[in-house]
Amino acid sequence: MHNPGSATPERFPAQDRFADGAQFIAGRLTKGTSGRTHAVVDPSSGEEVYTYELAGAADVDAAVAAARAAFPGWSSATPGERSDALHRFAAVLAERAEDFARAESLQCGKPLKLTREFDVPGTIDNTAFFAGAARHLQGQSAGEYSGDHTSYVRREPIGVVGSIAPWNYPLQMAAWKILPAIAAGNTIVLKPAELTPLTSLLFAQAATDAGIPDGVINIVSGTGKEAGEHLVGHPDVAMTSFTGSTAVGKRVAEVATATVKRLHLELGGKAPFVVFDDADLEAAVHGAVAGALINTGQDCTAATRAYVQRPLYEAFVERTAALMETVRLGDPFAPGTDLGPLISHVQRDRVAGFVDRARAYARVVTGGEAPQGDLKNGAYYRPTLVADAAQDSEIVQSELFGPVLVVLPFDSDDEGIGLANDTPYGLAASAWSRDVYRANRATREIKAGCVWVNDHIPIISEMPHGGYKASGFGKDMSAYSFEEYTQIKHVMFDNTAVPRKDWHRTIFGDR
Repeated sequence: MHNPGSATPERFPAQDRFADGAQFIAGRLTKGTSGRTHAVVDPSSGEEVYTYELAGAADVDAAVAAARAAFPGWSSATPGERSDALHRFAAVLAERAEDFARAESLQCGKPLKLTREFDVPGTIDNTAFFAGAARHLQGQSAGEYSGDHTSYVRREPIGVVGSIAPWNYPLQMAAWKILPAIAAGNTIVLKPAELTPLTSLLFAQAATDAGIPDGVINIVSGTGKEAGEHLVGHPDVAMTSFTGSTAVGKRVAEVATATVKRLHLELGGKAPFVVFDDADLEAAVHGAVAGALINTGQDCTAATRAYVQRPLYEAFVERTAALMETVRLGDPFAPGTDLGPLISHVQRDRVAGFVDRARAYARVVTGGEAPQGDLKNGAYYRPTLVADAAQDSEIVQSELFGPVLVVLPFDSDDEGIGLANDTPYGLAASAWSRDVYRANRATREIKAGCVWVNDHIPIISEMPHGGYKASGFGKDMSAYSFEEYTQIKHVMFDNTAVPRKDWHRTIFGDR
C-alpha cells in the first residue's frame, strides 16, 4: 500500500521514491510483510503524508541475511576502497541535500532552516569524516614481548550490526550508526522509528547510488516491539546499537544479553546548565534559550535544568522568559519560523502534563500552553520556563523531551555542582563562568560525557558523543565511535628458525 498523503511536491519532493515500500533490503525498496500499516504524519498539521506496510520478523530475517551475505565482500575490501565509496556517498548526499532537508522537516516538524543548516550539513560532514577514518583501521605495532615471539594487534570488523534509531534526529542518528559501522567493514540493519522512516530510506538509497554494495546497508521500518526486538535478539546479529530512552535501553540490553552481543547504548539525558555569578548574563540567557529549545527541546543534550547562582537568579529568570516570548512558532516550511511542533500530539500532551502538575509546587513564568488559531491542529507547545521547583520534583528529575526549561537557584559552587550531578543521567552539561579555574573545576567534577563551557549544544564530527551513568555507554562520532565497531585480535609468531620444543616439554615433559 502506498498512500502519498496530502503533502505537496514542494514540501515532499522525494515522495515518489517511496512508491515501492518502506523496507530497504539488499539494495531495493520493498513492502513490509507484517500485515499492518503505519502512517507518517506531518506534526505541524496532523495530516498523514505517507502510509506504508510495517516490517515483520520475516523482513528482519531477510535484511539480516542480506547483510550477512554482503559482509565477506565488504569486510575484505581495502580501507582505501571503503573510503572511496564513502567519499562518493558524501557527494551524493550533497547533491540531494534539499530533498533530505524537506523530508526531515516534514516528518519531524523541524523548521526547514534547522534541517538545512544543521541536520543535513552535519550528516554530510559525518560521512566525509568516516570516509577518512576508514583508512585508519589501525592495530598496534609489533613487538617481542615474550622471548623469541613477535606479537601484534589487529582491528577487525565485527559482522552484522543491528541498530535502532530514534525519531528526534532520524537522519543524523541513522548516519551516526551506519557510517562508523560500514567504515570499519561491518554491514548493518537499521530500524528507524516508525514515525520517521523517510530520511533513513533516502540515506540508504543514496549509499547504493554512490556504489556501496547491495546488502551493506539495510533498513527495516517497523515497530520496536516486533521488528526491533527481533533484530536485537537475532542470532546472526553480532552487535546492537540503540539510541532512545533509558527505560527502553534496559529492555534492549536484556534481549541482547541472551545472545551475548556487543552493546552500544546512547540513552536519556537531563542536561544541567550551571550559571556562576561571574558569568556573562546576556550570553547565558541566549545560550539557555537556544539550548533548551533546539529541536523543540526534543534532544537528549538539551538544556533542561538551569542552576543559577543566587545573585543572578531573578535577572536570569526575567530575561530568559522575555527572550522565550519572542520565539516564533509556525509552519516549519515558513522562513520566519523559529520553533516547530513536537513530534506528535501524544508527546505534546505528555509534556503539558509535566508542566500542569508542576503548577502545584513551582512557578510557570511563561508558556505552559498550546497555541490556538492557525496552529491548533499541530502538536505545538509554547516555550515554557518553570522556576522555583524543588530539586527532587518530577519536573527536575524526569526527562520531558519538550520546550521546557526549569530554573533553580544555588548559593555556593559546591552546591551548584552537586545539584548538577543529582540525577541518574550524565549525557551532557554546560558551565557558564568568566573564571577559567572555576570553569575547569566544573568540567572536571560534573559527571557527564560532554561539558560545554560558555556554550550549550554544538557537536562536531571529530569529537565523541556519549554518556555516563543512566545515559548509557559507548560513543557516537569521532575515532572513538569507529573503534566501537571493531574487535581486537592478538596475533603471535614464533620467530625461531626451527620450531622450539622446550615450551612443549614444559607442559608434557620429554616424549
